Amino acid sequence: MMRSRYTAFTLGREDYLLATWHPDFRPAGLDLQEDPPARWLGLQVRQHLPIDEDHASVEFVARYKIGGRAHRLHETSRFTRRDGQWLYMDGDIHPK
Repeated sequence: MMRSRYTAFTLGREDYLLATWHPDFRPAGLDLQEDPPARWLGLQVRQHLPIDEDHASVEFVARYKIGGRAHRLHETSRFTRRDGQWLYMDGDIHPK
């Protein structure tokens, strides 16, 4: 699930991101059309931790550039399975 959501970010697929977001936590929309746009450079999944049959967390680092400046997003995300589909709930951003 984490890799497919990362790919959706790289492709600007707001529809997929919202469809895979738990409805209790889902924003009304996303502003993926940044100016200048983000150029995604890579995803490293550091840890996948199953909590129980329907809950898991994923720690990852995503690297990207905006306007030639490098950034990284280090997050631990929480997922839940609902009707057989894994959905993103929320996450904690790790300090730099």
